[in-house]
Amino acid sequence: MWQIFSRFLALGLISFGGPAAHIGYFRQTFVHELNWLDEKQYASIVALSQFMPGPGSSQVGFAIGYHKGGLMGALAAFLGFTLPSFLLLFLFAVSTASWLQLDWVAGAIHGLKLLAVVVVADATFGMFKQFCQRKTAQCLMMLTAVCIILFPSLMTQIAVLVVAAIIGGLVLTRGENISPEAPEIKLNWGWLVLFILGLIASFILASQPDSLGQIFGQFYQVGSLVFGGGHVVLPLLEANVGELISQDRFLTGYALAQAVPGPMFTMATFLGADIWQESPILGALIATTAIFVPGFLLMLVTLNSWGAISQRPIIAGGLAGVNAAVVGLLLAALYQPVFITAVNLSLDMALAILGFGLLKIFKPNIVYLVVGFALAGIITSLFQ
Repeated sequence: MWQIFSRFLALGLISFGGPAAHIGYFRQTFVHELNWLDEKQYASIVALSQFMPGPGSSQVGFAIGYHKGGLMGALAAFLGFTLPSFLLLFLFAVSTASWLQLDWVAGAIHGLKLLAVVVVADATFGMFKQFCQRKTAQCLMMLTAVCIILFPSLMTQIAVLVVAAIIGGLVLTRGENISPEAPEIKLNWGWLVLFILGLIASFILASQPDSLGQIFGQFYQVGSLVFGGGHVVLPLLEANVGELISQDRFLTGYALAQAVPGPMFTMATFLGADIWQESPILGALIATTAIFVPGFLLMLVTLNSWGAISQRPIIAGGLAGVNAAVVGLLLAALYQPVFITAVNLSLDMALAILGFGLLKIFKPNIVYLVVGFALAGIITSLFQ
């Protein structure tokens, strides 16, 4: 458990760039460096997370931890990856974030955003080679990226994934019939029942004003209903808890959640602490737990049977289509928000190209790249 926790804690300290970058970091660390799972297993987990509501990249990390160490491994992965951003956002909620305005801190953060460009580009390139070998898959990837870039919305993402699954099931299927030896599918219905009971309870609790129950209920609803993770959580959070906090503090929490590494969903930490000022740590813990739990419960429904499910010919074809579409989603995310928020100058582009070349040619440990890009960001900030 300590190995899982420590590995995810290290990533939680450096994972700037949002969900797409997190997927790249996970792939680089757990597929290529540690060999905890192969490309096919990893792509299946990523594809599954795209169809589940909740924090997409955190669900991928949760599933990797589950693959390595069962339920306790999944919890260790979640705690490790989330702890740094939880602590930072809690401290920001009860104090001030003025140190973020320091030139060297802003420079280091900018350097790490450039590293996110490198990591996402590498993940996109590697997954393209792995999952877009057929022309149909390549077309699905290309059309997905075009649609997301031109019409960036949650509905577009869901639509392209559904269409890719249908086309994949019809065109990319690898067999004709299910063999008698195919593993039996056994879903964990207990987790689904727990999710539904939690959702019912959330509506009851959310109607109790000025209570910790209200905080739990409203954040649980957000975690149950948001697809895509990352920045998609913003409008739902604003709709559900916007009346409990001032607009200025809400936007401050959103800005700070983007400035720290780790999952965007830990914005709930800042909001929970700010809403429940009687005991900020209690408010932060309840809000953070409530927003993450629904997505994890839904992942537990299918994780044990996902291998058996994905062996069905039509589902395997559909999964191949979704994998191709996920590559398109990564390509679109490489442009917006990763590239356009990080690359502002020709020097930024040069550093990104240099980092990508170093990663592909020498394959250094991600820690060296983190230190290098942070230092490069600090040095360049001193001359601007």
